[in-house]
Amino acid sequence: MEKKRILFISQEITPYLPETEMSVKSRFLPQGIQERGREIRTFMPRYGNVNERRNQLHEVIRLSGMNLVISDADHPLIIKVASIQAARMQVYFIDNEDYFHRKAVLKDGKGREFEDNDERAVFFARGVLETVIKLRWAPDLIHCHGWLSSLVPLYIKKAYHDDPLFQNSKVVYSVYNENFKKPLNSTASENVLIDGIAPSDVELLKDPTYVSMSKLGVEYADAVIQGSEIINPEVAEYIAASGKLSLGYQPEETYIDAYNEFYDKVF
Repeated sequence: MEKKRILFISQEITPYLPETEMSVKSRFLPQGIQERGREIRTFMPRYGNVNERRNQLHEVIRLSGMNLVISDADHPLIIKVASIQAARMQVYFIDNEDYFHRKAVLKDGKGREFEDNDERAVFFARGVLETVIKLRWAPDLIHCHGWLSSLVPLYIKKAYHDDPLFQNSKVVYSVYNENFKKPLNSTASENVLIDGIAPSDVELLKDPTYVSMSKLGVEYADAVIQGSEIINPEVAEYIAASGKLSLGYQPEETYIDAYNEFYDKVF
């Protein structure tokens, strides 16, 4: 029997970024799932505060070189990779000078969200999926962590569903205890549009808040996981009302086995 293939897409992964609930889970979950007999690939953005030299990142020339058009501008897609030797796993990084070279993740030094975070989310989601196509690696399940990955379920279900690599892919979206203070750019609902996606598909983004981005991720996912013990109550209500297959919060000691069993219900 062939190994199931699971694609992990995360906003943050340690040791490349400081330890948070999301970055720690995104580091140890893929390893644990691989050790339980699955085949994995893992992606995150290459933020400017990821130390390339210390973490031995290098560009994958054969995967780089594509341009993604966002807001009528061309943005080169650069792919880098690093290895976590102890876990025998690789992490792929989505890189672009315009979006990811600033020395911060989603906010500046004064705690203000970047004005182009909506475009960064679009570039990250599309960049991962285009790279997976170049890898010719068909995932059975795609597990998204963090709001920056919340557009992936939409793209899989609407824009990439005809691609043979993604035809049978199921999508799981993990919701964490995160937020942003002010809405995304007012053009966010336009910036996410590509072939296959109509304005009516993203009506949730007319008011592009953290809540509406999270709801969008839930809306197009096949299943949802509560990644933090406490999450936004409005999003929690939306998950419950959606009727989607869902998994409640799992403690550190048991979450890998619980997620692994949950994946079997989603396939």
